[in-house]
Order: sequence, then C-alpha cells, then structure tokens
Amino acid sequence: MSIFSNFKNLKLHHKILLGLLFGAIFGSLLNVSKYELNVTYKEESGETSIVVQNWDKIEFAETQTYTRLASFGKEDQLKLLNYFQGLTKTDKTNLIMLATTKQTDETGAIKTTQQIYRNLIKIEKVKTIPLYLKPIGTIFIRLLMFIAIPLVLSSLIVGAASLGNIKKVGRIGGKMLLLYFILITIAISLGLFLVNTIEPGKRLSADSKEKLMVEFSPNIQGKIQEIGDLNVVNTIVNIVPTNPIGALANSEMLQIVFFALIVGVTLTMTRKEKSEPVIKFFDGFSDMMIKMVDIIMQIAPFGVFALIAATVSEFGFDILQTLIWYAATLLIGLLIHQFVVIGALVKIFARMNPVKFFRGIREVMLIAFSSSSSAATLPLNMEACEQNLGVPKHITSFVLPLGATINMDGTSMYQAVAAVFIAQVYGIELHITEQLIILLTALLASIGTAPVPGVGIVMLIIVLRSVNIPEEGIALILGVDRFLDMCRTVVNVSGDSAVATIVARSEGVLGINSMKNEN
Repeated sequence: MSIFSNFKNLKLHHKILLGLLFGAIFGSLLNVSKYELNVTYKEESGETSIVVQNWDKIEFAETQTYTRLASFGKEDQLKLLNYFQGLTKTDKTNLIMLATTKQTDETGAIKTTQQIYRNLIKIEKVKTIPLYLKPIGTIFIRLLMFIAIPLVLSSLIVGAASLGNIKKVGRIGGKMLLLYFILITIAISLGLFLVNTIEPGKRLSADSKEKLMVEFSPNIQGKIQEIGDLNVVNTIVNIVPTNPIGALANSEMLQIVFFALIVGVTLTMTRKEKSEPVIKFFDGFSDMMIKMVDIIMQIAPFGVFALIAATVSEFGFDILQTLIWYAATLLIGLLIHQFVVIGALVKIFARMNPVKFFRGIREVMLIAFSSSSSAATLPLNMEACEQNLGVPKHITSFVLPLGATINMDGTSMYQAVAAVFIAQVYGIELHITEQLIILLTALLASIGTAPVPGVGIVMLIIVLRSVNIPEEGIALILGVDRFLDMCRTVVNVSGDSAVATIVARSEGVLGINSMKNEN
C-alpha cells in the first residue's frame, strides 16, 4: 500500500519517467518472438488461427501445381511477412504454406515435422502482452490530439488578435520566423557536417544493405505512392484552404494555421465592440482546452508505459546494431542541437539559465519522446511555457502553434543526415552544390511536415528527389525510424519553447506570469 501512496505523491514528470523506464524494461522482457507466426486460414467451419512455433523453414506454393513460389528460413520472419502482405487477397487464397518445424523430444533427438496450410487469410507476428496494452497509449495520444486541433485554432486566433494591431503581429511574427529559420538552418548544417565527417553510409556492409533493402522495401513503396507528385511548391500552395471546415475535419494543420491567422489579424482591424465578443469566446475556449490537458495528463504515466512497452516489444534493439553508425550520427547531432545550440540561444537571447529552461519543459520532452507528435505535445507545451517559464499567453498562443507546424529542426536534421547517408551507401558523391540543395529543400520541406508521428519519412522523399538519390533507399533507415522519430520530436518541441521564451524576452514580457515552484 505504501508503494502506491509513494507513487501518488511523486511529481508528474517523475511518474512519466518511471512509466517510460518500466515500459522499456517490460517491453524488452516480453519482446515479440521472431520464431513464431500467427497464421489465420479458412476451413469449412470458419476461420481458424494457429501459432506456428520453432519453424525452421516456410515455403509457399501454388495450390494446383504445387509450384514453389517462395521459401524463407527461420531468420527471415520480416521478409516473409512483407512477402505475404504484398499479395492480393486472391493470391493468398490460391497459396499453400508448408511449415517445417524442428523440436527436441525427451531423448534429446531433434524431431522434424511438416504441416500444410491452405486458404490463407492472414499471417502476422504473435502478439505479446505489451502489444495488447498498446491501446491504452493510443487512447492517451488520441486524447491529446483531440485537444490539439481546436486549441491551435482558438489560441492562434486569440494570439494574433490580442497583439492589438497589424504592426505588432508583423513584429512578433518576424522575430519568430527569423528564429525558426536560424534554428532549422543550424540543425541542417550541423547534420550535414556530422554525416560528412563520420560517413556512416560507408561503414554499412554490403550484406547489411541487401538485408535491409529486402526486409523494408515493401513498406516504403506505399509511402512513395502516397507522396505522388508532391513537391515544395505544391506544399506551399496547399497551405491555403478552400474549405476551412474541411481543413478542421481532416486535421490539415497548415491550413488551420493559415485560417486562424487570417481570422486573428482581421479581428485586429475590426471595431472593438464587434471583435471583442469573438475574441472572448475563443479565449475562453482556449482556456477550457488547457484545463483539459491537466485532466488528461493524469493518465500520462500509464499511456507512456503502454506506448514504450509496445514499441520496444515489437521492434526491439537488434536493428540498432546494424545501423549503429547512422543512428549514432543523428543522435550526436540531436544532442548537440538540443543542449548546446538551443541552450546557448536561451542563455544569450532569453537571458535564462538553460538548466532552468530544460527543467521547465521536462514533462513536455518526455511526452514528446513517447508520442513522437509535436501536435499531441502542443497543449502541454503551452501550459509549461506559461506556468514554468513565465511566457505570457498572448506569446504562447501565437508562437507555439506555428512552431508545432513549421519549426521542425530535429526533423530537418534527420532529413539531411538520412539523405547523405543513403547517398553514401549507394556510392553517390554529393558535391557542395547538391548539399546546399539538400539544405534548402529540407528547410522548405520542414514547413510542410505535419506534426504527427512518422511523417518525416514521407517528406524525406522530397529531399531525395531534389538531388536524384534513389527513393527506395529509405528502406535502409526504416528499421530505426520509430526510435529516432521519438528523439527528433523532443528537439522539435524544445525549439518551439526556446523561440517562445526568446520572443517574450525581446518584447519585455518574460516572467510577468507567476512562476510555478520547480523544486
């Protein structure tokens, strides 16, 4: 009983940290076995599922002629799953699967058995307990996302309108955009310097390259088709919504930001007696959303535990060994940018102790790491900046929603490092001109990167196309993208907080809010 009471008395960020640590341990202890498959097939009585254990070889053949179509060894689970997922429904039902398993009997002898499965419907990894807990984490993220869209709309309208006049909007907006531009440019430049110095792509063996391409290529084809002919120009054009209500319904963050800014700026030009009721409505609505954050954050430790446990259980740490140089290059860059670059900017321009700054947003960083979503973290970031850092509401309401949409310094660094890494693996030499194109394209692509998990992979295709690097090379890095996505989201949201703090200091309003006790 004392354990639960002690946990209850802990501060929220300590609870979240414990959830993260215990989730990682729990997930690693109950990780998904690569030697088991859950096979679903159709019988006369209906669908049947069975777990195939300790399989040594699985072969697929055509039902009528028994012509062998594919064969997979016991180390090829992911390759097998990708092969089966790439088949049509008709192809699956016209297959037979021959599973060869080896087991040791009581005498120590190895017994080989074979089993044939027909009318296949589905083949998937066997779920472990952490994967069954994942919906808890998903609900937590959905609750935060549920708040994010209406909060962005209301807070940006209030933020722009409360600045009072168009000149003030332009002044604060100009400072904000300049700082975001500086942060992203530094991040990309740092990433390019590190990847050209360490050269992780030249350290990847030919065998590892072939294995990664075979395992992850099917996963990337859908993303390449998804992006189609999308480019930077189209992304900028798509910022302007044709239907604001549709943008809200479809969570089109850039279009929502554009609409909210137009409404907010227009309210500054409208007579006070007409604009004031509108501003008060959205101000109250924004406060209500922030209050919801306090309520939802009570389940944060459990949501973080479920998310981290499921991620570690499903993906494990094995892939990091193969891509250790690539992952290390990006992580070194993210750490330098987080604690040296952002810390220095906060110290110099906000005149705030970096330790105090990072302590003030520690809960924000933990949730960003767990959720991989700037949008999901936005409500908590706004609250932390106001209560812990002393940034006034009219600054956070204006700067942070825009930052969650356009300031992707961690993601931009990742795109630069990934592009050069893939080029190095393919033996493509990138001269200074091509690397400047990468810098510019990654900078512009960051504006169009939605603040949700995994979208950086899609925007990376734009960067690769700009310098003619093979798009299918993304398969090389897909295995570690989930973990690195978590890390770069922390840098993204920290940059947003830093810019809000610096802008508040430049306006002479930092610290006007009552400061929360941080001890």
